Amino acid sequence: MEKIQVRPGEGGVTAPTGFQAIGGSAGIKKNHTKDMALIYSVVPCVAAGTFTTNQVKAAPVRWDRNIVYNHPSAQLVVVNSGIANAATGKEGDEICRLTAEAAAETLGIPADSVLLGSTGVIGQQLPIDKMREGISRLAPLLSNSREAASSAEQAIMTTDTRPKEVCVTIKIGGTEVTIGGMCKGAGMIHPNMCTMLSFITTDCLISKKMLQKALSASVGATYNMISVDGDMSTNDTCLVLANGLAGNEEITETGEAYDLFAAALLEVNRTLAKMIAGDGEGASRLFEVKVIHAKDYDQARTLAKSVVESNLTKAAIFGRDANWGRILCAMGYSSAKFNVDTVDLYFQSSAGRIQITKGSVALDYSEDEATKILSEDAVTAVIDIKMGSAEATAWGCDLTYDYVKINADYRS
Repeated sequence: MEKIQVRPGEGGVTAPTGFQAIGGSAGIKKNHTKDMALIYSVVPCVAAGTFTTNQVKAAPVRWDRNIVYNHPSAQLVVVNSGIANAATGKEGDEICRLTAEAAAETLGIPADSVLLGSTGVIGQQLPIDKMREGISRLAPLLSNSREAASSAEQAIMTTDTRPKEVCVTIKIGGTEVTIGGMCKGAGMIHPNMCTMLSFITTDCLISKKMLQKALSASVGATYNMISVDGDMSTNDTCLVLANGLAGNEEITETGEAYDLFAAALLEVNRTLAKMIAGDGEGASRLFEVKVIHAKDYDQARTLAKSVVESNLTKAAIFGRDANWGRILCAMGYSSAKFNVDTVDLYFQSSAGRIQITKGSVALDYSEDEATKILSEDAVTAVIDIKMGSAEATAWGCDLTYDYVKINADYRS
């Protein structure tokens, strides 16, 4: 299979042919910073999506599920930050309808081809007048430029400290195909989708069925493998729009072309997921947990997630403390069965690699060397359980004092 070159921080949603974007202020945020983004395709797209499993689903999530599952195409995404439009009752649903109709009228497209995304404070109503005015003002500024993609990314950020964009180009049957993406997420992040909004565009010609298949297959190993704080959001949404303008032979079934596209989409989502985990609220480092030599993927996945979600382990990572007992403990209270007496644990980073335990017993390792390794911006715990050939990786971050400060002041 062709090598997939992922370019983090490049391209974004305007990289594929036929896509435009813009971000600006609609006056929703109190500080009047950018709070509305538009992503537009010059032709209708097939759309795929995955959404929060939280029983409390925000109004835009319900709107998008209906569009993705019941309508043949989509052409525009309208995203706002500052107010989540969650727990807003029938009025929240009505605001979705009115927003879509306003966008449809402005751009001359059907209202049922408009997808929506919201992020911010739960329980507040979105001001429809500001939504309408924002769409009217921003739509004429839509552009396929790199700067336009960047402005759209900035507009969807809440407590994010840095933008999250990626681009990948592959060749399918000799035809160049591009996938671009952007996302937001820093807090209320927990597996089974998280407070993350992810928007991916591609000029690949692919059927709606196969696009959904590729997206659904990638989510379990990417967004569902990250955790910042254990709180599952009401608004999680990942949308993919494919407009077919690359002109490749249409992907309608599994095979070499589908496998390459699916692998590229997986890399895009993995890159964005790791960006979210590394930018967790108050975080000072990305924490990766890799379980190897498991009997099957489910066992590896369960153990990795349990460790990356452990607040005690996350606090130890913040303190640069190789407190391996917390990792073993987190593995023990997961639902996965494993041989407690055969676990080898390693810490590694750009500063080196050190083995901490052999057969679940501490080695005579250097605490100073372990602290040095754990002081890097990204650290990995490698857990070898010696039961098979499967492996899985989860991503999170350390737990710092700033996490409490950020969330104590979130609404003020």
